[in-house]
Amino acid sequence: MHVRRYSVLLSLALSVTWLWPATGPALASAETQMAEVAEHKAEILEQKASAEPSEAPPAPVQALTPTGVQAVDPQGDAPLDDPITCLSRTIYWEARGAGDGEMEAVANVVMNRLGHPEFPNTVCEVVRQGSEQGNCQFSWWCDGRSDSAHEDEAYAGSKEIARRALNGTLADSTDGALYFHHKQVAPSWSNHYIKTAETTEFDFYRPDDS
Repeated sequence: MHVRRYSVLLSLALSVTWLWPATGPALASAETQMAEVAEHKAEILEQKASAEPSEAPPAPVQALTPTGVQAVDPQGDAPLDDPITCLSRTIYWEARGAGDGEMEAVANVVMNRLGHPEFPNTVCEVVRQGSEQGNCQFSWWCDGRSDSAHEDEAYAGSKEIARRALNGTLADSTDGALYFHHKQVAPSWSNHYIKTAETTEFDFYRPDDS
């Protein structure tokens, strides 16, 4: 069912793109269809990343394209209800302005949690785990401020990193980290985990598997 829906959406998006130069309403419609295709691809990639090898989706998984990912949530204020938006906003709010290495490492933590049995099995559930008022896993989700992203260049960069992470082509610079904190703070929980990596801004940790 999902594969058939994806094929139809992809065909529509390609036909609109190649048959004529889209302008005005036609351009908006083409971008909407492109975003729908990207969101569907991301859902399949999300399932693959969170599943045990024997439970991975049997359908061929097509990679997210840069154009498709950028078509999702173009204004930076869409609801947090798809993998691309949830991951991109987390990268943006946790590490924008800190450099690509910092942003990539944040994406690594989200994806590591997605693939870990003790965490939820969708990107949005990982990001929104805990209360939105003070008891959350990612600080931007419960800081009481707007979750919209309006710095276009920074958000576009966040979405590109999210694309690579969901495609499985983003190297894990954190060595399997499931937690991180800013260097300006020293949470007590960090004493109970193994430090796996650090960047200019953050320290990264995972449980002691032994």
